[in-house]
Formats: sequence, structure tokens, C-alpha cells
Amino acid sequence: MHSLLLIDDDTGLCELLSQLLELEGFSLDLAHDGEQGLAQARRQQYDLILLDVMLPKRNGFEVLKALRQDSQTPVLMLTARGDEIDRVVGLEIGADDYLPKPFNDRELIARIRAILRRANNSLNKQAETHQVLGDLSLDHARQEAFCHQQLLMLTGTEFALLAELIAHAGQQVGKEQLSEVVLGKKLMPFDRSLDMHLSNLRKKLPARDDGRPRVKTLRGKGYIWIP
Repeated sequence: MHSLLLIDDDTGLCELLSQLLELEGFSLDLAHDGEQGLAQARRQQYDLILLDVMLPKRNGFEVLKALRQDSQTPVLMLTARGDEIDRVVGLEIGADDYLPKPFNDRELIARIRAILRRANNSLNKQAETHQVLGDLSLDHARQEAFCHQQLLMLTGTEFALLAELIAHAGQQVGKEQLSEVVLGKKLMPFDRSLDMHLSNLRKKLPARDDGRPRVKTLRGKGYIWIP
């Protein structure tokens, strides 16, 4: 049974989601403010955290930023509908995905299962426990990536994105393929999730010795990992 943590100050919504998620086979813990949620997330290991942006004591961005200092637990941000800046900021800080409120129950379940499936797929890679390409090394069993033998602090989504690009080094990988494989969802118009995750990944990768970019963008088509 997957364990989830919901951090949201809307007690009515929490009660409804508790019933829904338990019916879907999830174990759910609740926290109703940012400080309580952060403490709970650090006290226990969860498979996924559902994190609202607007929280008392400590908002969702502050909680996520603090959490990412020592944890790569997948996080699904719950944002106000139409508030694009919240989604961009959340992804920049390290959220794995976002879902605008109010949301459809089935869409929430689908997003949760997609994130968990992506995490499980990465952990269960049997044929390629390790990937090595140049100065990079990926350990799938431990979900760790190294550059020049230095650990990179990547989120689960960033790790999956890096692994997929490296697996097709020198080849064009379409955005549609990356969205389905890495994010577990079809690429939708105006959805910037993939772009933000790639931007975050680029910032965390050290520059190459020869000065060439690690990832080349093919506008409107996809990306190529430069071997």
C-alpha cells in the first residue's frame, strides 16, 4: 500500500480526499499547516506528498524548498486554477507535477498513479542498474546520479528525465515521448511542466569540459543529449 501525505488547510477537502484515496487503496496522513506538514514529511517516509500552495504558518513554496534540502520524495502541488505563476514557481523549486483546484477526482488519482508508476519504473529497472556516459553515472537502484563522482541533488522527475535522455544519447527524443515516459501523461498544449523540469536539470548539471551544451533543444520537436 502506497503511503501519501496531504498538506492542506481545507478540512472539508481533506475529509473528502481521505475517503476517496482510501477507497483507491492508499494510506493517507493529513497536516493542516505548513510547519506541521514539513515536520510530518521529515518524520516519516512517504511515497508521495500532496502539497497545497496557500497554507497558514508556512506556505507550500516554503515547505517544498525546505523539503528539497534533504528529501527527494515526489511532490504534487495543488494550485489555484489559472494561477500560472504558482505552477512555474512550484516546478522551479522541485515539484514533480501540479494540479489546479478545483480538480476532478479521477484526474487526481491519475496524476498520483502516474507519479508513483514513474518512480517504481525507475526503481525496477533490472537490465540497466547503472548507466555511464562520459563523466556521468546513474545508479537506478538508489536513484542517484553522479558527475565527476559528485552526487547531483536531483528530484525523482529530474533523475528520470536525465536517464531517458542518456538512454537515447545522440538521438532526437520528442517532447511527447518524454512527457509520457517521464511524467506519465500526454503532452498538452501550453503545459510547461517538461520544459521546467529540463531547465532545472540543466542548472544542476556541471558544465562540460569542452564547453559544449549537454542538451540541445530542437524547437518544436524535442531534445538531443550531446554525447
